[in-house]
Amino acid sequence: MKANARAAIAYIAVRLVTGRNAGNIFDYAQSKHIPIAGMVGNATVRVFDYERGFHISGSGNGRTFSLFDYGEGSHVTLTIHGHQFQGFDYGSGSHFNGQVSGGSVWLFDYQKGEYFNYSI
Repeated sequence: MKANARAAIAYIAVRLVTGRNAGNIFDYAQSKHIPIAGMVGNATVRVFDYERGFHISGSGNGRTFSLFDYGEGSHVTLTIHGHQFQGFDYGSGSHFNGQVSGGSVWLFDYQKGEYFNYSI
């Protein structure tokens, strides 16, 4: 999964788990804030990644979401289990999972074989 697409998924996951609103997410791997904002709710996700200039949107049932990343032109599934999440990025053909703790989130990207850390 590409770096900003991964950060956007982390942003959506931490907002779904915590209910917090935020206008950006800090990506520790890139050492920068990525401006992302929009609506993240139990039935609808519609956020805008200002750095890439694209929406990520979709719908869900409060637990499982089907998203489309217009920047990557691909679908992403995201499932929330309490403070943990998992999913599949169809663009890279790889799984990911992670955990949210307060405003911090870590995400393991199976394509890269690495953990990535973020905070809002």
